[in-house]
Amino acid sequence: MSKKKAATTNDNMNRLNRISPTTNVLFNILFLVLALMCFLPIIFIFIISITKNDVLRTQGYQLYVTAETASFDAYTFLWNQKHVILNALVVSVKVTVIGTVLGVMLTCLMGYVLSRKEHKLNGFLTMLVFIPMVFGGGLASSYVVNTQILGLRDNLWVLILPLAVSSFNVTIARTFFRTTIPDSIIESAKIDGASQWTVFFRIVLPISKPVLATIALFLAFGYWNDWYQSMLYINDSSLKSLQATLDSMQKSLEYLTKNPSAGMTSADLKKAMPEEAVRMAIAFVVAVPIACIYPFFQKYFISGLTVGAVKG
Repeated sequence: MSKKKAATTNDNMNRLNRISPTTNVLFNILFLVLALMCFLPIIFIFIISITKNDVLRTQGYQLYVTAETASFDAYTFLWNQKHVILNALVVSVKVTVIGTVLGVMLTCLMGYVLSRKEHKLNGFLTMLVFIPMVFGGGLASSYVVNTQILGLRDNLWVLILPLAVSSFNVTIARTFFRTTIPDSIIESAKIDGASQWTVFFRIVLPISKPVLATIALFLAFGYWNDWYQSMLYINDSSLKSLQATLDSMQKSLEYLTKNPSAGMTSADLKKAMPEEAVRMAIAFVVAVPIACIYPFFQKYFISGLTVGAVKG
């Protein structure tokens, strides 16, 4: 009798959780619209970037481009500055790779320590991580610490260290480790004589791919899109990131005239540069590379983010 009741209960639950065909179609349409809302702006930016500047001035933005209105002058202009852009690209790649690896390691180490309830300083360290989520030291204090105390001005590390660890990422890692890693596994490893380092690197990390991918994506996006650190701390043009370099190119032609590799005067640049198309070409160049990384980590990213948000 109990088996029949259990089967009936399961059938009722499945019936309640079942989505009707109409609802399923509506959800698919909704998700398709949301996906297009995210994807179409990139297409629109690309179309503008290959449109003649005269057409943009006379007819405004258009959702299509023809053979008569198409022009690759914006990308030709960027190609003429390839020495500056390639150097900045190398800097951005270095910062993104090193910062992501270092940030993931530091964040996971901190999250793992905070997830262990038996740690004596667990409460104190948790508050220490939580406070920066509510209160910030301000720009002046961080600037003094990075430049006067740490001496990182005009140093590649100033683009890496300030963004390596955030309280939000540590909280995600802590929640994941506490809710997903069974205490019995760790206790069994300790009984077998494993040290804390062995437990972390040989047991915890191999089964923590979702949180690793989630934090890695957050950090990679942050490092790749960052231009603010370069603006604050970098005066040497050879150390500026791609975003900071392109932002300087977009805002001021003086940056290119001061760079010997540009080989053009300010008047020549003003005459040669298709301004509106170049702005869109810069946005396209910045957005596409990092967007191509997301599909490879999507499965782990969604899993890790869901665990950190729902079970926290």
